[in-house]
Amino acid sequence: MVATLLRLRFRVLGNQLARSPWQLVGFIFGAAYGAAVLAGIVAGLVLLGFGDLQLASGVIVGAGSLVTLGWALVPLIAFGVDTTLDPDRLVVFPMTLSRMMVALALAGVCGIPGIITSAAALATIATWAHWPAAIVAWAVSIPVAVVTAVVASRAVASAAAGLGSGRRFREASGTLVFIPLILAGPIIVGVATGFAVNADTIAEAVTVLGWTPLGAAWAVPAAAAAGDLVGAGAKLLIALATLAALWLLWRASLARSLVRPRQTSAAPVPVGSIGWFGRVPTGAAGAIFARSLTYWVRDPRYLRQLVGAPLVPVLLWFYARDGDPLVALSFSGPIIAIVIGIVVWADISYDGTAFGTEFITGATGRADRLGRTLGAAAVALPLVVLAVVLPIAFSGEWEQFPGILGMSVGVLFTCYGVCAVTSAQLVVPVAAAGDNPFKRVPGTTFLQGMAFFGIWLVALVLSAPAVIVGTIGFFTQNVTLSLIACALGIVVGSGLLVGGILLGGSLLDRTAPALLARLKAMKNA
Repeated sequence: MVATLLRLRFRVLGNQLARSPWQLVGFIFGAAYGAAVLAGIVAGLVLLGFGDLQLASGVIVGAGSLVTLGWALVPLIAFGVDTTLDPDRLVVFPMTLSRMMVALALAGVCGIPGIITSAAALATIATWAHWPAAIVAWAVSIPVAVVTAVVASRAVASAAAGLGSGRRFREASGTLVFIPLILAGPIIVGVATGFAVNADTIAEAVTVLGWTPLGAAWAVPAAAAAGDLVGAGAKLLIALATLAALWLLWRASLARSLVRPRQTSAAPVPVGSIGWFGRVPTGAAGAIFARSLTYWVRDPRYLRQLVGAPLVPVLLWFYARDGDPLVALSFSGPIIAIVIGIVVWADISYDGTAFGTEFITGATGRADRLGRTLGAAAVALPLVVLAVVLPIAFSGEWEQFPGILGMSVGVLFTCYGVCAVTSAQLVVPVAAAGDNPFKRVPGTTFLQGMAFFGIWLVALVLSAPAVIVGTIGFFTQNVTLSLIACALGIVVGSGLLVGGILLGGSLLDRTAPALLARLKAMKNA
C-alpha cells in the first residue's frame, strides 16, 4: 500500500506536467535551479573538509539546525503543504495508521525539498571523511536528522490542524505568522546589533544547538570527530528521543484529526441582508463591484495581500533610522501602491469555477474589468492616500504633497490598468476558498513567478515618468516639478487604467470560455 501511494504521488505529478508544456518548462527550470544550489552546497562541504574541525562543526551543526527549524515552521505558514497525499483523502484507503504515516513520511522525503535536504545531508560525508571517527557516526545520525526534519513538518502540520480545526483560526494564524517573516530582516539585524557577534559567540551558540532537538543529530559526527564518544552517544540519544517524541505527537494528532474532521461555520445573517450588493449601483458592473469588494473585505486570500502594506512604513523607518526617517517614510505611498496594486494580476483565479456563474449571465468583459477594479481600488486607494498624508503631516512639507500623491495614484492606477489586461488572459493555481491562504497548491511553476515579476516590471516602466519627475521635485524642493508630477501621475495613470479596462474587457469577451475551462481543469487536478 505504501508503494502504491508513492506511485500515485508521482503519477499525479507526471499528469500535471503532461497537461501543460509551460508547467513542464517551469519544473525543469526549478529543478535546474535546485541542482545548481545543491552543487554549490556540495562544493562548499568538500572545501569545508580541508578546514579545522571547529569551523566544520559550526557550519554543519548551525546550518542543519536551521534546516530542521525551517521544516518545522513551514506548516505554520502553509497548512498541508503536500496536497498530493492529503491525510483527509487517504482515510478511505484500507491501511493502518502506521502505514499511512510511513507513506506520508516517504512522500515528504521524495518531494523536491526532501530530495535536496537528503542529498545535502548525505554530502556532509565529504566533510566528515577527513575525520575517520566521524564516518560511523555520520552513517547512523544523518538518516535520523533527515527523517526528524520531515516528521517534524508532518507533526507540526497535523497538530496545527487539530488545534485550529476552525477555519477562522487557520486563516488568522497563517496571516499572523506571515508578519514576522516580512520583518525577518529588521529582527535579525536587531539581534545582531544587540549582541557581539563574533567567532566565539557563534561557536558557543553552535555548541548549545548541538545539545538541542534541532541540532543533536547533526552534531553527532562532530562530537565523534573530536574524540568525545560519550558526547556523541548522548547527542544520538537526544536525536532518537526527539524523533520518537515527534512520531508519537504526529500519530496522536493525526489519529484525532482523521476521526474529527475540520469544522466549518458561518456567521448568522439578518433576513433580507445582501451586504454590499444592496449598497452599490445595480447592473453587471455594480454586481461584480459588490462581489469583488466582499472578497477584499472577507476572503483571507485577498486580505493576506494587504498584510504587507502597513509594514512598509515600518521597514522604511528601520532601514533609514540612522538618517532622516521622514524622507524615507514620504515614499510609503508609491511603494504601497506598487505592492498592493499588482496583486490582481490574475484575480479570476480566485473565483475558481464560480467564474462560470458570471460567464453565463452574459456580463461583458468591460463590466467585469470595471467592477473588479472598483472593488480593489475601494480598499487600496484609502490606504495609499493615508500613507501619503501621514508622513507629510509629520514633516510639515505640504508643498511636496502633490508630487507624492501623483506618484502614488499614478502607480496604483497604472498597476490596475496593466492587471486588467493580464488577468483577462491568465489563471494560475491558488489556494481554494476555505484553505489556508498561504497554502502551496500543485501546479505552481517557476514561470508563473517570472510572469508576475515581468508584469510588475511593465507597471514600473509605464509609471516611471511621474515617479522620476516627482522624485526630482521632492529632493530639489521644486514645487513646480511636484505639481507636474501630480498631474502627470493622475492623468497618465487614469489613461492607462481606462485603456486597460477597455482592452482587457475586449480580451475577456474572447478568452472567458478558455479561462473557465482551465479553472475547471485546475479544480479537478
